[in-house]
Amino acid sequence: MTARQDAQPGRAGRLRLRHSLDVATRGAALLERKLHVLRDHHERLTAREEAARDAWREALAEAESWLLRGLLLGGERALEKAAVAARAEVTVTWTTSMGVRHPADAGVRDAPRGAHEADPANTALAHAEAAFRTAVRAAAACAVARTAAHLVGAELDRTRHRLRALDHHWIPRLTARLADAELALEQAEHEDAVRRRRAGAHRR
Repeated sequence: MTARQDAQPGRAGRLRLRHSLDVATRGAALLERKLHVLRDHHERLTAREEAARDAWREALAEAESWLLRGLLLGGERALEKAAVAARAEVTVTWTTSMGVRHPADAGVRDAPRGAHEADPANTALAHAEAAFRTAVRAAAACAVARTAAHLVGAELDRTRHRLRALDHHWIPRLTARLADAELALEQAEHEDAVRRRRAGAHRR
């Protein structure tokens, strides 16, 4: 179906096309503003993710370094005795930005040492335990930052796709249909005026 065939005839059709074009144009403007906000927010989240990943890697390297020292001092049996059976608890808080729900922060509750569990056998293992707790918190922060960046990035892509569809498909199509409708209406009005003049001349 061509744009000329698809155009609705008459003044009512022209008004509907003008309204549709106005809605599409305003929608594109809103999406453009949303795109800018999302892009800035995504850049901040991406930078946060990179910093959190670096912090996690540094914390993990520090913990592994202390663990190696503890193993060299006390052996694997000392590590087994110092191990904590409980698991750390992670609580994630969520927020919404520009309609996108994503994690904002993570709280970590360290695994408690039970009454029957022995303390680390040497200072290096004690440092390793503290360093691994820090690494767990860093890992949680990294996961939060990575997930937030991913979710906002996905919405950024969807918004960009919608805006592209409006700018490159719907708005040009509606503009062409409106131009055809206006031309058809102008021709119809011209033909009607010619018929009226001929009818008047015939009566005279």
